[in-house]
Amino acid sequence: MKISFVINNQKVSLDVDPTMRLLDVIRNELHLTGTKEGCGEGECGACTVLMNEEPINSCLCPAINAANKNIMTIEGFRETSEYRVIADAFADRGGSQCGFCTPGMILVTYSLLKKNPHPTEEEIRFALSGNLCRCTGYQAIVDAVKVAAVKGIKL
Repeated sequence: MKISFVINNQKVSLDVDPTMRLLDVIRNELHLTGTKEGCGEGECGACTVLMNEEPINSCLCPAINAANKNIMTIEGFRETSEYRVIADAFADRGGSQCGFCTPGMILVTYSLLKKNPHPTEEEIRFALSGNLCRCTGYQAIVDAVKVAAVKGIKL
């Protein structure tokens, strides 16, 4: 079945099984490997992408659900000025160690700060609660989000 959507600001039309996971379309068909598969069950957030600017677990999303939607992966988000603010904050605060969870964390951070430019620590922790990190212990990530909020992102 032909499925059309916009990914990273480019319209694509692919002939794929509509039940194929969006994660597999992104990684295997479009060769955008910044989106990771961690658990395959929607528990870790490594596969987070933005669909119409909302974070979703692409491992749980059938490809057909992306039809006529706007998808942003970390590769596309990397081209924005907002990315630079958030990535610099993560680097400054040691919010990324192995980097496996970082793309999902960055996209969730963007989504949070877009909705709430001045979140409390509790709101940050809640927003990040669907993204697992096995390296940092989370405080560095929370601190990075606080720094990004102080620096502000242009929305």
